[in-house]
Amino acid sequence: MASSAVRPSARGKSSPILTSLVCGFLMYFGVPMAFSSLAVRPLVQKQRHFGVARRAESADTATATEVSEDEGEQFEFQAEVGRVMDIIINSLYSNKDVFLRELVSNAADACDKKRFLALTESDSPPESMKLRINSDKDARTLTIEDNGVGMLQAELKENLGRIARSGTANFVKELGSGEADVSLIGQFGVGFYSAFLVANKVEVYSKSFRKESDGKTWKWSSTGQSYSIVDASDSALFGDQSGTKIVLHLREEAQEYLDTGKLSDLLKKYSEFITFPIELYNEKVQYDQVPDESAPPPKEGEKQKMKSVPRSVFEWDVMNKMKPIWLRNPDVVNSSEYTEFYKTTFKAFDEPMTVTHFKVEGQIEFRALVFIPSTMPFELTRDMFSPEGRAMRLYVKRVFINDKFEDLVPRWLTFVRGVVDSEDLPLNVGREILQKSRTLKIIRKRVVRKVLDTIDDLRENDPTKFESFWTSYGKYFKVGLVEDLDYKDELKRFVRFWSSKSGDNQTSLDEYIGRMKEGQDKIYFVTGEGRRAAEIAPAMEKMRLKDYEVLYMVDPLDEICSQSIVDYEGKKLVDINKAGLDLEKSEEEKKELEETTKEYETLATWLKKQLGERVQKVQISDRLVDSPATLVQGEWGMSPMMQRYMKSQTTSSASDSAFAIGSRNQAILEINPSHGVVKALRSNMETQPDSVETEDMVMMLYETAALIGGYTIEDPGDFAKRVTKLMELQVASAGPAGTHDAEVIE
Repeated sequence: MASSAVRPSARGKSSPILTSLVCGFLMYFGVPMAFSSLAVRPLVQKQRHFGVARRAESADTATATEVSEDEGEQFEFQAEVGRVMDIIINSLYSNKDVFLRELVSNAADACDKKRFLALTESDSPPESMKLRINSDKDARTLTIEDNGVGMLQAELKENLGRIARSGTANFVKELGSGEADVSLIGQFGVGFYSAFLVANKVEVYSKSFRKESDGKTWKWSSTGQSYSIVDASDSALFGDQSGTKIVLHLREEAQEYLDTGKLSDLLKKYSEFITFPIELYNEKVQYDQVPDESAPPPKEGEKQKMKSVPRSVFEWDVMNKMKPIWLRNPDVVNSSEYTEFYKTTFKAFDEPMTVTHFKVEGQIEFRALVFIPSTMPFELTRDMFSPEGRAMRLYVKRVFINDKFEDLVPRWLTFVRGVVDSEDLPLNVGREILQKSRTLKIIRKRVVRKVLDTIDDLRENDPTKFESFWTSYGKYFKVGLVEDLDYKDELKRFVRFWSSKSGDNQTSLDEYIGRMKEGQDKIYFVTGEGRRAAEIAPAMEKMRLKDYEVLYMVDPLDEICSQSIVDYEGKKLVDINKAGLDLEKSEEEKKELEETTKEYETLATWLKKQLGERVQKVQISDRLVDSPATLVQGEWGMSPMMQRYMKSQTTSSASDSAFAIGSRNQAILEINPSHGVVKALRSNMETQPDSVETEDMVMMLYETAALIGGYTIEDPGDFAKRVTKLMELQVASAGPAGTHDAEVIE
């Protein structure tokens, strides 16, 4: 048959290939999208008062359409084919490696179509289908071939001659009712053109499976500017019934794709779970045993000495031997198969702690297989949110898309490993850019729900394993509670803390509430750098006296988490180291506190004057039993632990107003009026307020309260001198060592 190559456009007329390229691209994007700003501009009007419309002088500049005299002439900008291809090649794809994924995926789609047509339109079963990939270093060509459905001449023109036209999309529409099972058939429009990322010329040989093909093979050829279609029935395809062979003439800078090692790596990365076998023509070394001529002749009765001689052989190697285990029914997959898949796919050495395998059908359809590692993945040991630590692999119809996609699961589930294979997820061109779609949100929601159900089941039925889980990944849930409002209430059930009554185990909020005293309506907590620091906090003295359980917030994340929780089951979380602590005092206790406050008001005012800007104010405490004083924060202040953490996170100087000691984070000094030290200090204030001893006493009271509260004192040297002076006074009052007054006993 004569060549169907497109002729260059005549003067005043637009080229058919040009028109089809532009129209196809606009049809795909829905006019005008980003393309409009790069190659095709909206219609522009230019008012000209002529009696009749006329055509522009050159189609290279514009094409005019007939309009009324009042409207003038309208002109459409023309897009050059080369510019369109340049946009597709250089803008839609960020990684050249994806060309192989796209062409292999298209070939797999062709095999799926053939299988479907064989069931619906053909009398004979289809041949066994597969894909073959072969590189020729001498000719500098890469061939991708399948024995799928193939294409007719008209289909080559429609599907390959119009950019962004999806032959598969039309195939699906032609099914009519839409009730047929075509879940394995892709619907992508411009994937084929990714071939021009690495090739300066592409040839496509195709023989259709349809009856009207008459067994003819057609050759489509293009260098990116135009294309031709010729009869190529003498060209051989490995498929007897039908098939398509794509020959890429590689660019000089794309020679790496002739290396079978490179091809093997790409196929295993992107196409490992394609349904049909993918065979790569690979060179292997075999060793033949031949007589060793350099060896001495064998003696009678002995065998000739042999040697191994290497020999290169080429054979077809199957690249996708691993089967997609997530496609199977969970009831027929055993634990060893899950473990093998987990270790092989995610290069892990540990056993998975949990396995979540499920399928969602109905409004959308997808399958998922999710693992929780029994040990923290190495990539997350330094940075708990490292991008390299993400390992949720997204597939669309068994084609690998990405394993670093942030929106598939929330950040606080970074540690999970797994596979999500969607049948409905919409993809933008190139299968690289996932659209923010309702489908994706539903997938994310269902995956999170299933993972939480699995962990909940672990909590109820295997406490030992759950403790191990919480030790490794509990901090992720605390982060989720802080930053993910969608799951805030859900994660409150899981969060755990140390407490004054939990012993060597952490406790949940539900367990805490179960142990609350009758009439208690608050959940109490205290902050401190470590359990020991929390236990010895002065504010704990009254809590122990009243037998209240207190949660220990032992790191900054715990404190941030407590601020996010606010309340649980209607019970507010209260920091016992904050001002305004209400311990449900009786009327008699309230009256006694008022009287004591008035009695010591003068001392409190005097202490504030002595300490100056070191404290916000001084007040009488009702939370102390054995300690003379304590430092507490205002309602919106940060604990000393949090202040140090926030300061370490900033790159500004220590004098930065956000983290320097200011009014918002100044502590409040609370004194215990029943303690002997406070009584003695009151007496000194009245008798010798300006003495050095009284000044030392004030500073010792403040500094000891600061140290036990976790604050940093201003001058450790001065504090050491005051302690030394106290020790010297103690020694002096005890007299010389070894001398004692004699006591006469009758």
